[in-house]
Amino acid sequence: MQEQTRQALANCRAVLRAAGAAWEDIVEVGVLLANPADFAGMNEEYATWFPSTPPSRYVAKLGVELPGVLVSIRMTAFTG
Repeated sequence: MQEQTRQALANCRAVLRAAGAAWEDIVEVGVLLANPADFAGMNEEYATWFPSTPPSRYVAKLGVELPGVLVSIRMTAFTG
């Protein structure tokens, strides 16, 4: 779980940078988990990316089964 969370967050960071946004511009994060029991593992890695004042976040169960996918993360950023 931590590895997939780390990769998902790294992918989000790359998209933000490509769009000219910074990590500090994130205002909302959406996390979809294939198995809600994996929340603790996801949250452990997530906390290392947002050590203080994390953005608003929601966590829900992924609505479809995708082989090998444990977590999906989306972000909304505001650049003013």
